[in-house]
Amino acid sequence: MKTYRDHYFLKAKAQSYPARSVYKLKEIDAKFKLFQPGMRVLDLGAAPGSWSLAASERIGPSGSVLACDMQAVEIAFPANVRFLRSDVFALSDEFEEALAQCAPFDVVMSDMAPVTTGTRFSDQARSCALCCEALKIAVRCLKPGASFVVKIFMGPDLQEFLAAMRKHFVSVKGFKPKSSRAESKEIFYVGRGFTDGA
Repeated sequence: MKTYRDHYFLKAKAQSYPARSVYKLKEIDAKFKLFQPGMRVLDLGAAPGSWSLAASERIGPSGSVLACDMQAVEIAFPANVRFLRSDVFALSDEFEEALAQCAPFDVVMSDMAPVTTGTRFSDQARSCALCCEALKIAVRCLKPGASFVVKIFMGPDLQEFLAAMRKHFVSVKGFKPKSSRAESKEIFYVGRGFTDGA
C-alpha cells in the first residue's frame, strides 16, 4: 500500500492522528457544521481511528462515539469513544446491542472504502455497496433532523445511490475536501435533515 507523505500526512503525524483522513472530516465539519457538544455519533469503517478522534474532540466528554470496523485499531481512544470490531454486512451481536443502547444518533458517518482491485468499475461497485449498507444503518439509527456523511467512489452507480439518499434527507450535497488527493475518485456526500423517507 502506498503511503502519501505529503503535507497532510506530516501534519497528522505531528498532531498525533493515525491518518491524514482526519483533515477531510475537519473540512467537512467546517463547511457543514456537523458536530455540537453532547452529540451521539456513529462511525462506520472507523479504522485507523482518525475520524472517531476528531468527532470525539468536537462533541466533548458529554457526547459519545460508537465506532466499528472489521480491522482492529492500534490507538487508545478517549473515554467518550467505544470501538467494536464488526463487518457492516454482517453486524455482530455485540455491535447490534451497542447500536440499540446508543441510538438514536445525531450523526452517522462512513469513510469506508473497499479493498481496491485496480479495476475501476469493480472498485466503484464495491464502494457503492458499502455506501448502501451505511445508508441502511443510518436510516435505522438516526434521529429526526440528523446528518449522514458518506464517502463514495464516483462511478455509474452514483446517481442511483444519491436518489436513495434524497428519499431520507432534506438536503444532499457533495463535497471534495482539499485534503483529498487530486487523482482520487472519492467524493463525500452530506445528508442534512433526516426524515423517515415518507
